[in-house]
Amino acid sequence: MWNQRHGRLRPVGCGMEELRRRRREREAALRKARREQQLVSKRLLRDDAPEEADGVCVALILGEDEIQQFLRLAQRGTEEKEKERALATLRRGLQHPETQQTFIRLEGSMRTLVGLLTSNQALLQLEAARCLHELSHSEQPAVAEACLPATSYLLTYVSGHSSDLIELCLYTLGNLIVESEAVRRQLLPQGIVPALAACIQSPHLTVLEALGYALSQLLQAKEAPEKFIPSVLGSTLPQQMLRLLQPGPKLNPGVAVEFAWCLHYIICSQVNNALLITHGALSTLGLLLLDLAGAIQRSEDAGLELLVCPVLRCLSNLLTEAAVEAVGGQMQLRDERVVAALFILLQFLLQKQPSLLPEGLWLLNNLTANSPSFCTSLLSLNLIEPLLQLLPGSNVVSVLVLTVLCNVAEKGPAYCQHLWPGPLLPSLLDTLAFSDTEVVGQSLELLQLLFLYRPEAVQAFLQQSGLQALERHEEEAQLQDRVHVLQQTALRG
Repeated sequence: MWNQRHGRLRPVGCGMEELRRRRREREAALRKARREQQLVSKRLLRDDAPEEADGVCVALILGEDEIQQFLRLAQRGTEEKEKERALATLRRGLQHPETQQTFIRLEGSMRTLVGLLTSNQALLQLEAARCLHELSHSEQPAVAEACLPATSYLLTYVSGHSSDLIELCLYTLGNLIVESEAVRRQLLPQGIVPALAACIQSPHLTVLEALGYALSQLLQAKEAPEKFIPSVLGSTLPQQMLRLLQPGPKLNPGVAVEFAWCLHYIICSQVNNALLITHGALSTLGLLLLDLAGAIQRSEDAGLELLVCPVLRCLSNLLTEAAVEAVGGQMQLRDERVVAALFILLQFLLQKQPSLLPEGLWLLNNLTANSPSFCTSLLSLNLIEPLLQLLPGSNVVSVLVLTVLCNVAEKGPAYCQHLWPGPLLPSLLDTLAFSDTEVVGQSLELLQLLFLYRPEAVQAFLQQSGLQALERHEEEAQLQDRVHVLQQTALRG
């Protein structure tokens, strides 16, 4: 039922506050889902070396006797080259799960390998680190646990002088961190966060990329919000991460991808996002978004979606923070430029990576939810029609497109005037024919807002058989109330 008040039609029992509440509940569920989507993985840093090295034939699977022989040669060989060859052969054998299991069962093998890692011969030390790296990549949790005695030494060498060894230690630690809670528990009091914070000053890009990987693995741990993230936020890491995400000629895509994901995991923890905002996270990410859109326009899009995804997620989640308004965060994003850049990215994702379209639309939703200025930008740049062109995509994409349009319509009659008349009506009639009840429900919500602010839309809707489209969905229990309200409005119109 509808009442006339102050010259405007208002719904009874399903008012604006109710519409807002429903939409916020859906948004909260989506935010939770995005926070819980993580990228736990392992990395393998391995040269594309042939299966033969220096004329030595490598056995695919090594037995106990062979492992002991190679360890003994690595310890007591008469020549340094002989020691290195022995460890290289062992390392290639450790690429196989069966050899890994044999190695960790063999008494004293890990102690010997750690001893070689701490030797004063750089090449031997590097080869021992490679052996540990192969073990860290194992899918067997017991193998990671067996590497526990080596972790404190790996952490020590992160502060060393050899960039090759530092890189190797960081990737190995990252692999072990994600596999074993015991490893994480041991590394915390040993000062892993200060060690990583010191390492971020390295001038070597390979080291920085490895650091980003190790840090992202640490930040994804289930205990990270309580045990690791507060320490990270209390260090210089957040400012340094944002520095590495600054657009410009010094921006390295590989490094930026790793630290963008790190930032994403910190933001998802919701430990202290206000601190990140005061450090300028919104403006840095906004500028990076503009830079990514510019790269697409220049056809420099190789692998760009790897960076686009975490940047979109970071911005989307930060915009839900109350602290955004307190520091004028919306203004830091430069309304029209960000909206234009976002649509360039949406077109890019539509062609290259359609599965990431919801990420861009989720950001657009968060930009327009509470900001009339972003809604104005959407209209002034004539972006409603390009937005409607995304509707035939997946059901998730359709719901997000309709939610953004609801955000615009919710702002009042002046905004609805730009939506109707136009291409919106035929698009809405098409969505009402969808089988997905969430898409239909969101379409009905948009119609309800349009009828509220543009009563003349009712007649146009009736003329194009919209009422029959609504009636097709009456049997859906969750849609009955809104269908009834819209039918009553149409009949009164």
